[in-house]
Amino acid sequence: MDRDLRETPLYKEVEEYYRKSFEPVFGKIFGPDDVDPSPDGRRVAFTGSKLEKLEGTPALRICVADVDGNGSFREITAGPNNDRSPRWSPDGRRLAFLSDRAKAGSFQLFVLDQDSLGEAAAAPAVEGTGEYLSWSPDGRRVLVAAAGAGADLPAVQGSGTTKEDDADLPAWMPTVDAGDGENAWRRLWLFDTTSNTTTPGSREGLNVWEAVWAGPDRILAIVSDDPSENAWYHASLALIDTDGGKERLLYKGDRQLGWPAASPDGSRLAVVQAICSDRLVVAGDLLLIDPESGESQSVDTNGVDVTSLAWLDADRLFWLGQRDLDMVAGEFDASSSAVTELWSSNESSGIIQPDGRPTADGGCAAVFTSFDRYPEVVIAARDGSVRTVASFVHEGSTYRRDMAGRIERVSWTASDGLEIQGLLVRPAEGDGPFPLIVNVHGGPIGATSEQWSMRSTSLPLLVSRGYAMLFPNPRGSSGRGQAFAEMVYGDMGGGDAADIMAGVDALIERGVADGSRLGVTGGSYGGFMSAWLVTQTDRFGASVAISPVTDWYSQHFASNIGTWDRDILRDEPAKPGGEYFARSPVMFASNVRTPTLLTAGSVDECTPPGQAHEFYRALRENGVEAALAIYPGEGHGVRNVAASVDLTTRMLWWFERYIPATTERE
Repeated sequence: MDRDLRETPLYKEVEEYYRKSFEPVFGKIFGPDDVDPSPDGRRVAFTGSKLEKLEGTPALRICVADVDGNGSFREITAGPNNDRSPRWSPDGRRLAFLSDRAKAGSFQLFVLDQDSLGEAAAAPAVEGTGEYLSWSPDGRRVLVAAAGAGADLPAVQGSGTTKEDDADLPAWMPTVDAGDGENAWRRLWLFDTTSNTTTPGSREGLNVWEAVWAGPDRILAIVSDDPSENAWYHASLALIDTDGGKERLLYKGDRQLGWPAASPDGSRLAVVQAICSDRLVVAGDLLLIDPESGESQSVDTNGVDVTSLAWLDADRLFWLGQRDLDMVAGEFDASSSAVTELWSSNESSGIIQPDGRPTADGGCAAVFTSFDRYPEVVIAARDGSVRTVASFVHEGSTYRRDMAGRIERVSWTASDGLEIQGLLVRPAEGDGPFPLIVNVHGGPIGATSEQWSMRSTSLPLLVSRGYAMLFPNPRGSSGRGQAFAEMVYGDMGGGDAADIMAGVDALIERGVADGSRLGVTGGSYGGFMSAWLVTQTDRFGASVAISPVTDWYSQHFASNIGTWDRDILRDEPAKPGGEYFARSPVMFASNVRTPTLLTAGSVDECTPPGQAHEFYRALRENGVEAALAIYPGEGHGVRNVAASVDLTTRMLWWFERYIPATTERE
């Protein structure tokens, strides 16, 4: 496999596919995210993505759509660089957002007055770069959570760290890590809209992972006394007094915490507690926390793993989550302890898991997507009816959908009798058997749900060429409760791998899959599984492992989440012959017969590129066909569009070479 594929016929074919998919929206908003409905319910603000060409990453802009409009929207910021995270003031007259227009990579607070024309006003700059913001209930202050230049990033944000300013340093200057420096912390800042001043909202030496207002003078936050990504896995819930920034610890469980929420008056608090693989991917149990005693109370959500929380008023709490393959919305009334399930849908919202923000009438503003719905800004009413607020369908999206085949829900029985669920995408024509590619999701605590192109730019190309694709949710996945998720702990690569193979066997038995042409791929945990499965069976004809873990020893000491692998393996790396050895694909490379392509980002600190490199070397040493592609400047996954074109080309080339879909391609 050559380094430069740009002049090959396959690369040109893939590049043309990308061009037809995105060229119709060059210079236009094509992807919405992070919605916020206005307090009066008449408008929805959101972050929109825009591409100018098939290079780089999309620029971000603030957009506003009228709820009673015709599906159109207005782009109200113009950069330069990126504008994101719009939030309405409680009175709806101002719109705050974050922008790095002054300095690339350094996001600062800006406020736009909706009652008058003009540029957004910049608030006094905070130290570091803003990650999110929130208005106080009385509208007097804006909370800005800022990460220092050098703070760890989670896998869902690409891993690595926030950008450090090294433009003035000579090229020979080394990078140095001597423990967590002063730029690694996350701190809160409070902007006073009356005095136009910004002051610290949390003390030095306290790392704030997530924060929301709990009344006008307190903040509910997830905190630790260590800024490293490892520390998040054992963080606590605290109340911070904005007068002085002193915190009072409220709650610390035996699992991870996420999505803190407080009623407008601060009298009621809630948080999600869950077994987690990654920060910002939290799906689990809904807990109420007493603001004085810190005592917790679990709320029964009828099997839903909760992924989003917001209080509607002093008593009612709105939540979203996943149950099986469905997105579910519900409401908890603290005054009566009543739980009401509002609606469920086969569609998804949010990039990774269900997310949305409640409207004034108790509905939900969100970005809905499904296999047939290109991402749209919608209002989902309490009765489950959905109204499109802003549509982004274009010629390119129609082109991709026409190539993507058809989707169906599938289930099968694992060897121990457990029902396992997944989604199957197959070519539009024919009944099979098709060559089958298993695509394993990240995590392992995560889940596949129905989304546009299954969040894969390569899927329409593969399916249109005759491949079927299985997206399994093996044990350890979200959406089946915490007991189901916990099954993978201490057994990664055991029961979960058997669940996947049982799904493959079921599709072969049903005549859907051709057992002589099987492939496997996935990123992160899916990358681990793509490397692990080929050490356990020779049934796969090709594997593409993206951002994998292949050696748990070096993963523990080189990754920024070494705490997590100790938790999930339930062992210590110092134990000779223990789980760190028994679950490492590289230790069993001599078993592999499957041609394997490995890819990684050069600056990934979650699953460092050395993981892919180790397995590649081990496979070559054992005479296995293997190739390695390391993408410069990329983190956990590929985000640059040009790099995505290259990765899609290599994946397509690999599968077509080793498990061809047709005799002609063979």
